Amino acid sequence: MKRRLMDILACPICKSHPLELIVFTEKDEIDEGVLLCGRCGRWYPIIETIPRMLPDDLRDATEDRGFLEKWKPHLPEGVLKGGKPFSLE
Repeated sequence: MKRRLMDILACPICKSHPLELIVFTEKDEIDEGVLLCGRCGRWYPIIETIPRMLPDDLRDATEDRGFLEKWKPHLPEGVLKGGKPFSLE
């Protein structure tokens, strides 16, 4: 994901802007990371440079929980314990 997208990305659920960005790996683009919505508590993974900003009912719980497990040391406690739509609890 290109950093300049942060200027236009908003939460697809509550329309909040700007989103918080946490980068896990970056080369020319953000390869892996997460976008956080401070208003509604949702999080959106960035996987292989693609921000996965789907509505809750279209997200894959197994894939999302796997992402949380993989990046657990780098994620805020609020996402791990109470993130929407999925968390590790």
